[in-house]
Amino acid sequence: MAVRRLRASLRGWGGVGAMVVACVLALAFALSLPLARASRDGSTGTGGPGLAEATQAKADDCGGHPERMSLPPSGADTGPTVQDIKRRGYLSVGVDQNSYRWGYRDPNTRGSDLEGFDIDLAHEIARQILGSPDAVRFHAIPTNQRIPAIQSKQVDMVVRTMTITCDRLDEVRFSDPYFVTGQQVLAPKTSGITGYDKSLAGKRICSASGSTAGTRLTEDKKSGRLPASTDISTTVPNQLDCLVKLQLGEVDAVVTDGALAASQAAQDPTVELKGKPFTTEYYGVAMNKEAKDLVQRVNQVLVGYLANGWQASYTKWLSATLGPDAAASRPPSS
Repeated sequence: MAVRRLRASLRGWGGVGAMVVACVLALAFALSLPLARASRDGSTGTGGPGLAEATQAKADDCGGHPERMSLPPSGADTGPTVQDIKRRGYLSVGVDQNSYRWGYRDPNTRGSDLEGFDIDLAHEIARQILGSPDAVRFHAIPTNQRIPAIQSKQVDMVVRTMTITCDRLDEVRFSDPYFVTGQQVLAPKTSGITGYDKSLAGKRICSASGSTAGTRLTEDKKSGRLPASTDISTTVPNQLDCLVKLQLGEVDAVVTDGALAASQAAQDPTVELKGKPFTTEYYGVAMNKEAKDLVQRVNQVLVGYLANGWQASYTKWLSATLGPDAAASRPPSS
């Protein structure tokens, strides 16, 4: 009965609304050159002498710029991780299946295959490493299971709107950035909320467990930047669950990456972004700490992809929600 009521409440959204219900019910860079890259030459497809031994910085060495801390790119396929993938014959990738235009299943398309901006990148990595964009197996994982899936080697990598942070560098390795975004507030258009400010006093805020939004909310509540009466106790496994809670009136606002929030606003015309982004964050491809050779190989893929392929994917998936000018979202080419 509850399911029928929820479906009825979302009637009129068309295929996008159906995708929201199905997914929820399924539970399913100003500077980009890293330190120790002075002799890197991205155009050659190889790292300079000795650079393959570089290590990713720990959180306390991050210096506030985790987006700079990846390994140099290399086109070599001789490393142990890449060789294992080649022997297996496919790339195992953790993705989202309910982030509209990033990684989602559109019920209106034939076969309801996963598609979106992150999915395009995963296909390109598979194409360059294995020779076919289809040599990839997707695993839908919730936000709070991204790092465990990498550490347990359930997946080779996660391509799932995952922000590069200093703390996460202690647990996984990241590629160079492939997207720039920032945290924003999503709330009903009729709400008195004006942004990440005092208008959140007494409001119930939803964030995804294990997300940078949740970390920021906790820190700002302790520091006093958020009003003491703001309720940040509502956390969910997936970002889309926050949107549904907002629609059901169980929370007053959502805090998440602006790029994701814009896509959620596109799913529901009654909500909108409030205020400007209040952080600057970079998405990266996350991999196991041991997989240095795979990190370098993915970075080489990104060298070419940012020059040829990134813009086409942005135009197809994100221009409708983020605008045709991709300059603010595009990290500088290495």
